[in-house]
Amino acid sequence: MALKVFVCLFLSLIANQLSATSLEEVVVVASKTKKTLGDTASSISVLRYEDLIRVSPVHINELLHRTPGVWISRGNGQESLTSVRSPVLTGAGSCGAFLVMQDGVSLRAPGFCNVNQLFEGPSEIAERIEVFRGPNSSVYGSNAVHGVINIITPGPQAGNNYISFEAGPDDFYRSKLGFSKESIRVDFSGSHDDGYKKDSGYGQQKLLVKHSGELQGWKINSSLVLSNLNQETAGFISGFEAYKAEDQRKENPNPEAYRDAYSLRIMSDLSREVSWGTINVKPYMRSVGMKFLQHFLPGQPEERNGHDSMGLSLVAQSNQWWTLGADLEFTQGFLEETQENSVQGSGFLSATLPPGKHYDYEVDASLFGLFVRAEHSFSPKASISGGLRFQYTDYKYDNKMIDGRTKEDGTNCGFGGCRFSRPSDREDSFSNLSPNIGFIYKFSSSSQAYASLARGFRAPQTTELYRLQNQQEVANINEVELDSIEIGFRSQGERSKFFMSAFSMKKDNFIFRDTQRQNVDSGETIHRGLEVALDYQINSSFSTSTSFTYAKHKYDNSPGISRENIRGNIIDTAPKTLGSARLRWEPTDKLDFEFEWVHIGSYFQDPGNQHKYEGHDLFHIRTEFDIDKNGSTVFAHVKNLGDKDYAERADFAFGSHRYFVGTPRSIYVGYRMSF
Repeated sequence: MALKVFVCLFLSLIANQLSATSLEEVVVVASKTKKTLGDTASSISVLRYEDLIRVSPVHINELLHRTPGVWISRGNGQESLTSVRSPVLTGAGSCGAFLVMQDGVSLRAPGFCNVNQLFEGPSEIAERIEVFRGPNSSVYGSNAVHGVINIITPGPQAGNNYISFEAGPDDFYRSKLGFSKESIRVDFSGSHDDGYKKDSGYGQQKLLVKHSGELQGWKINSSLVLSNLNQETAGFISGFEAYKAEDQRKENPNPEAYRDAYSLRIMSDLSREVSWGTINVKPYMRSVGMKFLQHFLPGQPEERNGHDSMGLSLVAQSNQWWTLGADLEFTQGFLEETQENSVQGSGFLSATLPPGKHYDYEVDASLFGLFVRAEHSFSPKASISGGLRFQYTDYKYDNKMIDGRTKEDGTNCGFGGCRFSRPSDREDSFSNLSPNIGFIYKFSSSSQAYASLARGFRAPQTTELYRLQNQQEVANINEVELDSIEIGFRSQGERSKFFMSAFSMKKDNFIFRDTQRQNVDSGETIHRGLEVALDYQINSSFSTSTSFTYAKHKYDNSPGISRENIRGNIIDTAPKTLGSARLRWEPTDKLDFEFEWVHIGSYFQDPGNQHKYEGHDLFHIRTEFDIDKNGSTVFAHVKNLGDKDYAERADFAFGSHRYFVGTPRSIYVGYRMSF
């Protein structure tokens, strides 16, 4: 029935919107250059400044569910796991399936991703966020497999100065500031939260400094972004539907856990118009560091990791039909793991996981990428585009400890050896070609159909190659590859915007840790789905928007994740349905309300499809009131209006149901002044 409704709506919009407003939304994420949405044969959503201000998210997951095909599963505090046309992926290297950027530069170096990397992005002080669904490795290379999230920061501009204060339950406080003067802009966000669960608070600060200018015909935009997070971490609670139990919801089994992280990015964007087109040069540097207690492992070792990078991106775009680009990046990274105490209880674990240092290694990484894109119009209505990228990635690994499975001092562990295994010094390199081809047919300036074929890839992450366990001495793993085919339609009128796409993707060589705790790459999966988005202005007072996804994510082989045959099973933590809808009401020029529904469908918690989470539906209300004409606004948000008991994430492991608990009904209030 739902499909029939969407088809009828689709046909109606074709009939009524062919001569309406053109598709002129400008996006960066698809091509490293500014292009209109109507010139891209791909699925892209843009969350504008108005969306970011209205939602004012405590966690970025409150914002990104407004786009189809995306679910950011919140962990504790600012932690998260990502899903873009995929299951929620877990594991040390799973973050390599998604490229997260700020102003077109990856937050982390390829090969050094982190599953929680979204908290390093300046989303709280952003101008807009672009989301590209599906592979885009033909432009950005490694990690742009399932999707790309690009956080765009504001530049110096008049009329965008503000200060705001917010407060909420559990001693949540946040202040933000944005100020521009001539060619300089400064933005700051500082927040404090004691957390819903015991011993689960955090403090977070983010700073943006931006400068714009011109020098000898070059337009130069430079920025510095700092982030800092100090967090107490709450672990899973265990037991079937424990998230519904009043005596368990606020419990924290791991009050000793913590996570401290910082990041620094400095970049410049130099562009110049020449007779044949545009030249863009983007040098950048980044420094990232993190330490946290691995409370989810026996012995609870502390991990410290980080890396420093410098890179350069060059893009030349002609006025006619071609774009050339090159990327060069060098990174120095490290990882240390140290266990302070002995494992209690099991003699086997105590013998194989002794106190002391488990890992201590450094990796020097280099990357070179070269890409070309071309476009050709057959007629005013039909055009074709294509791209190809070559990328070479090289890792030089240096083990700072004794090779093998010994203790830190070289003595042997019992039961055949320690669990951790340290490879000998080595060098690994990967070369990849990633093609893309797209076709666009324009019914009018306001509506079009498109189709695309693309390949995404990611090189193995350094933790997958060098943080080995048990008897594995070398991880002979290759690149992950994903092939995608997609067709879509979009239309934009004076009162409506509509988007629909269908996709089918096959992923080979996905990397995982098998039942012998060895990193292998024999996984195969299939991903197919339908995405729909609609914005509609009903009248001068009411407007609505919705996004909906129906998808199936399946194992295409039995790669050793489970001892049973799981080929054809639905991948765990992969809801078939995701959706959200909003109704906005503006009864006066000064007052507006937004009513929101968020839907997460049911999903399996294990590869064997034996355990299932029921899913949930949440309702939220947001309201704003303009106090005066000088830009003073008060606002309030009521989250989880129905006080629903739900889990932000559910899984089944080690013989038990495990949950991150969703928060109950919460009221946030704030004040914002523009000047």
